[in-house]
Amino acid sequence: MEALEGSTLDAGRLSRGRTYARAGAVEEVTVRAGVLRADVRGSDYHPYRTAVRLPVLSDAQWERLLAATAAVAAHMAALLDGEMPRFLADAAEAADSPLLPRPDELEPSCSCPDWGRPCKHAAALCYAVAATIDHDPFALFALRGRTRRQVLGELERRRAPVGTGAPEAPAGVPAAAAYARWAQLPRPTAEPGTTDPPAAVDRCAPLPLEDPPPDSGLTADGLATLIADTAGRARELLTGDVTSLGLTVRQDAVRLTTTHRSPEYFHGLVSGTGLRPLELARRTRAWRHGGLPGLAACEDVWTPERTTLAVARHAVADALADMAAPGGTPPPVRTWRNRLTAEHSGVQLRLGPDGRWYPYVRDDGAWWPCAPSAADPVDALTAAWEARP
Repeated sequence: MEALEGSTLDAGRLSRGRTYARAGAVEEVTVRAGVLRADVRGSDYHPYRTAVRLPVLSDAQWERLLAATAAVAAHMAALLDGEMPRFLADAAEAADSPLLPRPDELEPSCSCPDWGRPCKHAAALCYAVAATIDHDPFALFALRGRTRRQVLGELERRRAPVGTGAPEAPAGVPAAAAYARWAQLPRPTAEPGTTDPPAAVDRCAPLPLEDPPPDSGLTADGLATLIADTAGRARELLTGDVTSLGLTVRQDAVRLTTTHRSPEYFHGLVSGTGLRPLELARRTRAWRHGGLPGLAACEDVWTPERTTLAVARHAVADALADMAAPGGTPPPVRTWRNRLTAEHSGVQLRLGPDGRWYPYVRDDGAWWPCAPSAADPVDALTAAWEARP
């Protein structure tokens, strides 16, 4: 907001832009490296195509920014929890790797006839995006040229134990490597005359637990839950299933909500991740329907090949025409990035990173995953159509 207001002397256009943003005139915003885009409704019947560009950071600037972020444990923890760390923008500026835009960096453009820089529509776009940064700090990183996954991957790689005066803990061994040799051993055979493996294979000895220190933030029940979860993941490794490894803190929290469903545990994860309860519930449902690819389809917006989307759009439009009542008009299909939305029907399909289509339905103003994915978009459409509230 400061960069916007410092880029112009026309307070009138900025005031109208704030009014537009508060009135909800800014439609869905796309954030890509170096550019914000959105349709903004104005006085014309059709919304205006509006964009604001700013420079991406060079590789050298990114190195300095990531180093400055990783150097402060509080910055690392906040970002891993999806929060905007305090003073990170100052640290980035000091490293000559500005995260927040400077007034002379903003380059607005709009299809409206107003020649102002910025016009009220571009100003509305800036105000709308500024209001969302507290909820998604990675929008700033994306604007500067790196995606959420790239930034988190780099920060995880750079994370090192913080010196506290205590002996440094051993680095340990990656779980996949530790269990790899067990996959080569002969599997236990069933007892004679039965089809079940020996009971000892699936039985874990109880682990005695003492109450953790009061200031640790942990409870005995919470530790027991995590120990049981760790044992379950180790067993998955023995069978070759390693999909639950390599997750970010937030992804692993979502995974945990699918296996530990008590309200107390759920609300503890809400507090730990910084997500609102409905946001965590939506991601949990996405994981239940599709695992990590399903969560990616819920969280990420990306641009697939144009041919893939066009073929799916035509197939979905034909299927909607068949579903329409005799003499009725099928809902039009709107395409945006990796999403197909049947207008006014409360149905949406999202193409996941695994090439499968994930069905969504609109409920109480938000899109919710509603069924497992399908390779055929028409199958996913049918599942969503049947799941409409």
